[in-house]
Amino acid sequence: MNVQRRDVLRLGLLASASAVLASCGVPLTRVPDRLNALAVAAPGISGCAAWLAQPAKSPIVLLAARPTRILVHHTASANTTDLSQAQAFSLARSIQQSHFSRGWIDTGQQFTVSRGGYVLEGRHRSLEAAQGGAQHVQGAHCDGQNDVAVGIENEGTYMTVSPPAGQYGALVGLCAWLCQQYGIPATELYGHRDFNNTDCPGDVLYAKLPQLRADVAARLGVQVRIWPTTKTGMTGERVRSAQRLLIAAGQTLTADGSYGGGTASAVSAFQSGAGLTPDGLIGSATWERLIRTVRQGDSGPAVQASQGQLAARGYAVTVDGAFGPATENAVKSFQTSKGLTADGIVGPNTWLALES
Repeated sequence: MNVQRRDVLRLGLLASASAVLASCGVPLTRVPDRLNALAVAAPGISGCAAWLAQPAKSPIVLLAARPTRILVHHTASANTTDLSQAQAFSLARSIQQSHFSRGWIDTGQQFTVSRGGYVLEGRHRSLEAAQGGAQHVQGAHCDGQNDVAVGIENEGTYMTVSPPAGQYGALVGLCAWLCQQYGIPATELYGHRDFNNTDCPGDVLYAKLPQLRADVAARLGVQVRIWPTTKTGMTGERVRSAQRLLIAAGQTLTADGSYGGGTASAVSAFQSGAGLTPDGLIGSATWERLIRTVRQGDSGPAVQASQGQLAARGYAVTVDGAFGPATENAVKSFQTSKGLTADGIVGPNTWLALES
C-alpha cells in the first residue's frame, strides 16, 4: 500500500501484442492462438459483492490505457493459520475499512490473495477491467505507480518467512492471467519497495520475485531473460555498466558506479525515448533495450561496460573501450564458464550472464 501503510489492510491484435512482448524482454518461443488466451484460465476471483464490500466513496476512475506492470505487496498483518474463505473475506473488509479511514475512496489495491490461496477483487471494477483487458482501474497502492500498475496484496508478513504454497500458487496464477489479459511481459513484476521507501512486500517475498517472473512465464508458455532489477541507492560494477550503456545510448552522466538522481534521470530519459514507462528503474524491459551487441573491432562505452564486468570477474582485460583480441579471448573464456556458445561476441545472453 502507501509508504507508511502497515494496517491490515484480450488482448489486442496478436501481431502487435507479440511485438510488444518481444521488444520488452520477452523473447517468445511459442505464440499460441490469441497470445495464450486459451493457455491461462481465469482464476476464481471473488468480486466485491461476494465479500460484502461497502460501496466506493467516490466514482472509480477507469483509465483508457492498459497497465504496464504488476506490483506485489504484503499486508504486513499476522500470518494467520486460518486459511478459510471466511477469513479471506474478513481480511478484504478489514483492508477496505482501513483504507476508508485514510480518506481513500475504496480499497487501494486491485486484487488480494489470502494465505489460504483465495483471490479477491480489491478496488471496485478491477475484475471487470481485467476481464475486458483494455482498461485499468486507477489504484492507491504505490505512489507514482497507481496509473500504470496492478497492485496485488498478499495476506501476511514476509520479512523472514515465505508465503504458504497455496498462496504463492494463487499469486502465480493471478499474475499469469493478468499478464495475458493486459499483454504485460512476465518480466514486469515488481515489489512495492522498488518504487517507494518501504519494506513491502517483505525481504523473503521480494527475494522470490525472480522466481515469480520465471513461474509466470512458464505458465504463459514463454521463455524470458530475467534481468536483475537495478535502482536508486545501488552501487557497484552493474551500476557502472548500466551507466556506460546509457552513455552509449546518448545520455549524459558519469559512470561512477553509484545509482543516484542523475542516473535515475538518465534512465527515465532513455525509457521515454524507447517507449517504456519512465520510472528511472532498470528492470528487464529496460535492460533489453539498453544492451547492444559488441564484438571484436567495436569501440566505445558499451565495450567499456563489458570490459568492466569481465575485469571485475578477474579476467585480464584493459577497460579502454577497444574490443581487441584480448577482450575477445576473455569473452570466450567467460562464455565457456557459463555454458554459453563461446563465440567471443557479447550478445543478449552474454550480457545477461555478465550483469547477473
